[in-house]
Amino acid sequence: MSLLDCFCTSRTQVESLRPEKQSETSTHQNLVDEPTLSLLPSSTRASEVICSTNVSHYELQVEIGRGFDNLTSVHLARHTPTGTLVTIKITNLENCTEERLKALQKAVILSHFFRHPNITTYWTVFTVGSWLWVISPFMAYGSASQLLRTYFPEGMSETLIRNILFGAVRGLNYLHQNGCIHRSIKASHILISGDGLVTLSGLFHLHSLVKHGQRHRAVYDFPQFSTSVQPWLSPELLRQDLHGYNVKSDIYSVGITACELASGQVPFQDMHRTQMLLQKLKGPPYSPLDASIFPQSESRMKNSRSGVDSGIGESVHVSSGTRTVNSDRLQTPSSKTFSPAFLSLIQLCLQQDPEKRPSASSLLSHVFFKQMKEENQSSILSLLPPPCHKPSISLSPASPWTEPECDFPDEKDLNWEF
Repeated sequence: MSLLDCFCTSRTQVESLRPEKQSETSTHQNLVDEPTLSLLPSSTRASEVICSTNVSHYELQVEIGRGFDNLTSVHLARHTPTGTLVTIKITNLENCTEERLKALQKAVILSHFFRHPNITTYWTVFTVGSWLWVISPFMAYGSASQLLRTYFPEGMSETLIRNILFGAVRGLNYLHQNGCIHRSIKASHILISGDGLVTLSGLFHLHSLVKHGQRHRAVYDFPQFSTSVQPWLSPELLRQDLHGYNVKSDIYSVGITACELASGQVPFQDMHRTQMLLQKLKGPPYSPLDASIFPQSESRMKNSRSGVDSGIGESVHVSSGTRTVNSDRLQTPSSKTFSPAFLSLIQLCLQQDPEKRPSASSLLSHVFFKQMKEENQSSILSLLPPPCHKPSISLSPASPWTEPECDFPDEKDLNWEF
């Protein structure tokens, strides 16, 4: 009998979580047995929509992805009392190790204190038996990684990259100012809402520098990262030595993410961890122009001395089939060009010495972001196709909710990742 059995066999009603109270028993018991935690957004009107911990108030529509090393399913759902679309992340706690349970608990507790427009909001968190439910806003465009696969297979334009990265770095700067290291910055952890708001997700790997009321300069905690996240990790995180790492490790991941958005490919993805580490330690700062970090593909891009922006993807593959987009804003030339400002941003982020990398705050002042207008959030919408507000298929909701019986898809086929 697992640690959860004593709680789950006798309870089918909804339980909820509160960060203020910490049990002295195991983390399993904490996640299943804690009282209410309602994580409210800044908007009062929105908070009235999503406070419900009644599982019958949520109608699951379709699974839109998986995350947390494939332990969490992500669903598009409808809050039936209001008709509002929401995102629900469902995790079977019995399948989680003690380490992963602690990561879940930490993410839930820390997120309760975050109040920033560029950090993904957890509206409500509760348990249904041994299943953890996390209710969040529905992000109509999904992740930046999904946009790459669907609309921009050859990479995004610099204008779109600038809009996406600016929002992500603003969220990252907020985390750093509050003494937290994200440790999992990548395109699949950058979400875009239907009105163009960019938010940073993937808080499960979050680590706080503040211990016993004091902020430490370095961290020596090296969790067992999934191989899927290693291409984005900094050399010092991969090296795992006595020097440790700090918030500058996230800046390195921003540089890798910039390469990912520009090329449509994940740098170092096909490399063994040892070879990857050697490349990152010995090689120069990389850019989307370096074929060496994309071992199975040819570089179709060239440098631009004039700084002319590149185009955007022309052919896309979606779940319903292959679709060609004729709009000028989605066309891609046969070769890509990058401005000196963009290449400078990447080279600064990918410095091997963490001390030579800029802070998130300094990065926001980089010349690459000078053209950004914070007050014009909707400008990103002119660079994107219309968002998908409705699922193509729906699932009949279970009443009461029951455990899913379907097989989980392979991680490489996922659209959303959290």
